[in-house]
Amino acid sequence: MGFLQDAPQLAHPHRSDRLLIALLDRAFPSKRRKALDADLDALGDYAQMAWERASRSARRKPILTQWDAWGRRVDRVELTTAWMEGPQLTTRHSILASGHENHEHARLEEFTRAYVYHLASEFYTCPLAMTDGAATAIKASGNKTLIDRALPHFLSRDAQNFWLSGQWMTENAGGSDVSHTETVAVQDAEGQWRLYGRKWFSSAVVGEAALALARPEGSGTGAAALALFYVETMNGDERKPELMIDRLKDKLGTHELPTAEIHLDGLLAWPLGELAHGVRQVAPMLNVTRTWNAICAVASMSRAISLVRDYAARRQAFGRPLIEQPLHAQTIADMQAEFEGAFALAFEVAYLLGRVEQNAATLQETASLRLLTPLAKLWTGKMAVNLCSEALECFGGAGYIEDTGLPQLLRDAQVYAIWEGTTNVLSLDSLRALAGNNSFAALRKVISGWLGDAHNAQAAFAVHAALDAAATHMDAQKLERNVLEAGARGIAISLARCAAAALMARQAAWSSARGDERPAAALRRFLGHGLLRLSDINGEDTRLLTE
Repeated sequence: MGFLQDAPQLAHPHRSDRLLIALLDRAFPSKRRKALDADLDALGDYAQMAWERASRSARRKPILTQWDAWGRRVDRVELTTAWMEGPQLTTRHSILASGHENHEHARLEEFTRAYVYHLASEFYTCPLAMTDGAATAIKASGNKTLIDRALPHFLSRDAQNFWLSGQWMTENAGGSDVSHTETVAVQDAEGQWRLYGRKWFSSAVVGEAALALARPEGSGTGAAALALFYVETMNGDERKPELMIDRLKDKLGTHELPTAEIHLDGLLAWPLGELAHGVRQVAPMLNVTRTWNAICAVASMSRAISLVRDYAARRQAFGRPLIEQPLHAQTIADMQAEFEGAFALAFEVAYLLGRVEQNAATLQETASLRLLTPLAKLWTGKMAVNLCSEALECFGGAGYIEDTGLPQLLRDAQVYAIWEGTTNVLSLDSLRALAGNNSFAALRKVISGWLGDAHNAQAAFAVHAALDAAATHMDAQKLERNVLEAGARGIAISLARCAAAALMARQAAWSSARGDERPAAALRRFLGHGLLRLSDINGEDTRLLTE
């Protein structure tokens, strides 16, 4: 038999991940480390098993059965094996519950678990993110009835008691623009609220609960008149008849995730708070789900690079392994440097979220989190697509063959730039954050603190010079709102890269003191790629090219 290629092997997503281990060694309390390491080891073992299992069988999509044999509406969704295993893994390893404990490292602890579990979960982490966001929004509402009713299920450590929550916002009339929401909330004869309408994109339809935007009957138009409601979807083992699944979406990626179009026909609902300003009540949820998005994007990058690196050591071409080919090694090193920046920023946002929630953050950290959250989400989302595309190219033709499992990485990665706000939506949100509460000054102070811990003059000079250039750029455009908005992507990505570089410098200093020079090498390469992505906006050219 002639030459055969060796398939890439997946390194252990915890024990072989030097970035994750270094982060925890530097930032996580040693007294809590043993329990966390045990969970991460178990989740990493599961991830390796799931990768091997996927290579032996065709991947499946969920199957919707709307009617039983006797004509009764059942809307039953048959899930993949990984999704059926999700409740046990989530509760056994406290993936959600750990994020709501009362200490400032709670979110860091939660998101390290999510990072290791994500790819193996087949995007079961999507409804976990929705559930986490719902728990956060309900806590922020102060609604004791719903806190007592829902949170013991959402944060349960018992699979039999565990509930998933959906997030039902998007309708046919628009995605990010919820002002055209047509779902209405009507009070019945007993004074209970019931929802009527259609939700066009529901990513956790198999859950037991959801948060939904609706317009109370008789209220005004626009987004301010919307209210946020909590609903439950099941009567025991059967779906409530007032919730109908019209169909499952046929998507580019995230195939195992049952994304649905649903119809609400009088589904019982409870308002979280006042019967208005529901979008404002969603805000605490978005901070959480956007952090999940960034962490999961980083997890996809980590998986892609891990497989690329292993394959490069196995694959012989032109008389030597790929890893010994200078250009191929250069490509992997460039990918690794960008990944390390994304990793640093995503996990710092997770850590800051925990500090803010536990009232342990400084005023500057709190203001910075408002800005860093959309920055991290938009930048890691775009980077995941680019890096996973580059990774497939590193496998040559094998990267284009479906049953290698590799194309799934790229198809799935595309969703990170869309969920929880597209790149443009979040770039504009970043401008809003920059416009208030001295966010830019707060970010500069926080970044200066990170650089101060690094004692790296080259990094400090590069980051401060880039921040100065970004400030000058924004000042020059602030009187022309259209020009400022047109360049919002460049501003957002530049600020994200500045923050990431400062964080990489802090980690490099810590690691170098312990004999590991790899983070310093990643920092030098990241700086060499440049920090600024600012755009010169020519309105006339834009008009001509969009006609």
